[in-house]
Amino acid sequence: MQTDSSGCSMQTGSSGCSMQTDSPGCSMQAGSSGCAKQAGDSGNAVEAEGSGSAEQAGEQNCLPSQNRTELSRTRIERGVGGPGAQLKYFPECTGYIYLDSMQIRRGYRQVGKKLWEGIEPRSPIGRFGYMTCAGSVRTSLQLCKNGSPLDYVCDTCDVIPSSLLSLAHVFPQVGFRKGGIQLLGPMGRRTQMEVVLAGVLLCSLLALFGCAVTLGMHPARSLCLTEACITVASKIVEALDRSADPCHDFYQYACGGWVRKNPLPDGRSRWSTFNSIWDQNQALLKHLLENGTFNSSSDAEKKTQFYYLSCLNEQHIEELGAMPLIDLIAKTGGWNITGPWEKDNFMEVLKTVSGPYRAQPFFTIGVSVDPKNSNSNVIQVDQSGLFLPSRDYYLNKTANEKVLKAYLDYMVELSLLLGGDKNSTQSQMQQILDFETALANITVPQDERRDEEKIYHKITIAELQLLAPAVDWLDYLSSALSPLDLNDTEPVVLYAKEYLQQVSDLINKTERSLLNNYMIWNLVQKGASSLDQRFENAQDKLLESLYGTKKSCTPRWQTCIGNTDDTLGFALGALFVKATFDKHSKEIAEGMINEIRTAFKYALDHLKWMDKQTRQAAKDKADAIYDMIGFPDFILDPKELDDVYDGYDVSEDNFFQNALNFYNFSARVMADQLRKPPNRDQWSMTPPTVNAYYMPTKNGIVFPAGILQAPFYAQDHPKALNFGGIGVVMGHELTHAFDDQGREYDKEGNLRPWWQNSSVESFKNRTECMVEQYNGFTINGEHINGKQTLGENIADNGGLKAAYNAYQAWVQENGEEKRLPAVNLTNDQLFFVGFAQVWCSVRTPESAHEGLMTDPHSPPKYRVIGTLSNSPDFAEHFQCPTGSPMNSGHRCVVW
Repeated sequence: MQTDSSGCSMQTGSSGCSMQTDSPGCSMQAGSSGCAKQAGDSGNAVEAEGSGSAEQAGEQNCLPSQNRTELSRTRIERGVGGPGAQLKYFPECTGYIYLDSMQIRRGYRQVGKKLWEGIEPRSPIGRFGYMTCAGSVRTSLQLCKNGSPLDYVCDTCDVIPSSLLSLAHVFPQVGFRKGGIQLLGPMGRRTQMEVVLAGVLLCSLLALFGCAVTLGMHPARSLCLTEACITVASKIVEALDRSADPCHDFYQYACGGWVRKNPLPDGRSRWSTFNSIWDQNQALLKHLLENGTFNSSSDAEKKTQFYYLSCLNEQHIEELGAMPLIDLIAKTGGWNITGPWEKDNFMEVLKTVSGPYRAQPFFTIGVSVDPKNSNSNVIQVDQSGLFLPSRDYYLNKTANEKVLKAYLDYMVELSLLLGGDKNSTQSQMQQILDFETALANITVPQDERRDEEKIYHKITIAELQLLAPAVDWLDYLSSALSPLDLNDTEPVVLYAKEYLQQVSDLINKTERSLLNNYMIWNLVQKGASSLDQRFENAQDKLLESLYGTKKSCTPRWQTCIGNTDDTLGFALGALFVKATFDKHSKEIAEGMINEIRTAFKYALDHLKWMDKQTRQAAKDKADAIYDMIGFPDFILDPKELDDVYDGYDVSEDNFFQNALNFYNFSARVMADQLRKPPNRDQWSMTPPTVNAYYMPTKNGIVFPAGILQAPFYAQDHPKALNFGGIGVVMGHELTHAFDDQGREYDKEGNLRPWWQNSSVESFKNRTECMVEQYNGFTINGEHINGKQTLGENIADNGGLKAAYNAYQAWVQENGEEKRLPAVNLTNDQLFFVGFAQVWCSVRTPESAHEGLMTDPHSPPKYRVIGTLSNSPDFAEHFQCPTGSPMNSGHRCVVW
């Protein structure tokens, strides 16, 4: 069961019908809910009217025309909406317009002449009318504003250049001449609904053009009419819910339209911008891997294609059935549930399942940067052992009865598929579930593990043996890290000292047959994801209960792209980067990061609660943050890329064996890291990933190529949107260096106390405000855990502030940019709308429930509402009165 870029996808490796869930922060592999802390590995990942309006309230006067007294000829062409509608194009005119649902209520020129030829004043044009002008005389008509609704007439020839608007006809779908605009994106044919939406957008465009004429502004100077601006404006308008009060519920205002237009796709528990982009990235990768002319000079890239093709080879997977896993169980010593087993071999089974096969019963082991010595790697041990995403599923039996029953049914069904006895399997699997429940009872909750200084314990293997004597630790670690030579003095970092004591006691008092059954069950969990359709069908039932997903026939290729990214993600990333990544994007992104860094440091200078010494150290740390953008450089060097995957054997037709080979390869790579210094340029996310993260032990921030695209970033989008999109993401990751966990690491990535005590106390007081604020938010009646989500909430709030201040600095240096047409927003308002629309999402109640228990991020709705309600800049630009929900008057501000 593989995780995808957005979190836990529960993707199986067998048939053509696959179930995916997209809940972030979970991994349906044993050990995931134990929150294994690999220090420095993955870090923290990311998931109206205002000032400057062209319309000035109360304005009643009519602005004079530009000394033109005659209108050559203006005509209305009536049309009917639907598949037979035609968009009239007048070659003698310099432009055209498609007008939808527009009412012209007072159609008079102010010089006293009727404007419309053949149409009585005050009569509506009607739905799907088409308006343009004919003749060579370019006029600029007057616009009168006499209250609401806006009354205007407009010469479209004057305000819409034909180079942008060269439509031909509208039949069932909108068609565009080469060089023309595509209002709804370059996705091929259009549905009838999209035609209507395009009409609504251009209708709104017409209103803004008229508004510009009213104020005496030349639209070419006040509005951005490029293809990119019109396209992104259409998407923003579609996502908005204008009926919602932005000062009451800004998420509904910014995302209400998007939510209505984006029901959950079949088989998904969650859908968002992140998922949409990942799907696009997957489609591109499919094309690259299935290209008949695929001919790479890199062995690693060839292995990537072989792995992908082996995953696609469903016929061979079905032919093998359960035998690959049955054989593996036999090699491990057998399983009491399906046949004979070798008794009294606890240590041998533990070493086998958690060594070459990378299962994690009882605890996790890894090699990563020592948080208190960032120049060296160290063995790390943490809690593990739960299959379900959170300990709460096991302990709150009443609320999660449905999930627990589905999990037991899944355990039983897999056991029967592997040859278990119908009469005894149920009771034996119940014993395993009861043992997992005992593990859940001693597992430390996430929100009690946030103080990294407290949970860090560095001891020797000899001391670990005294702490948890149920395991022969020198034997176990020597096997896992073979061929390294270890002894009793080898240092080990623990992140769950009390848990390891308790799990040792639990092992000692548990029957050996149950321990063996539990360990082999961990192996079965990993292996089942690469087997045939029957195993996937069993999983589907569990997924429906756990995430609310319904079985759907997800394309096999999509499952296989996810699996390939999990396994050979940097070789796959090389293909992705060479096909998509603009060489200038790194430079542009680095420039934005520096602008946001400068804005963050400027804010530090104005913090009253931080002492001078700590402030200077914080500024030094901000300067030292190391940014990695797009991809690690080694992936574009075939020799270096091949070296990374040297020793990983990949077959073109044996998917199960490829998975086993990768587990074994990963174990060897882990062992190889222990005696080497940390590699600062080592990434934990692959280039196609739609995410970003901060690494505290490296004091580095990473932005994969997968997220450096619209709507987060596009070179031809307004700066307000780029700063509100990728800019806030950059600010978010930078602020992680100063959240409740990141602040404990110095500029070199070492875990040590570098703050003055007075500033620590002030920081804690401010973060307590934020904990209480987010504790008050609910989803489906369940409260957010403000302590569990504190780090991400600090990063959301600090990131928004830094990005907005950086945008203001950009405007001050470069001048106000042109505004988007049709959206009726100032650029400051557009920044906040762009930020909010990144988080538009829908999810099942079950997925929302799982997220509240496991996700360190707040639900998307409250990533918007919580952050913006703490922003005085937002309240100012949307003119939210004090006491309104989005401007309560009580703000929680840390940075």
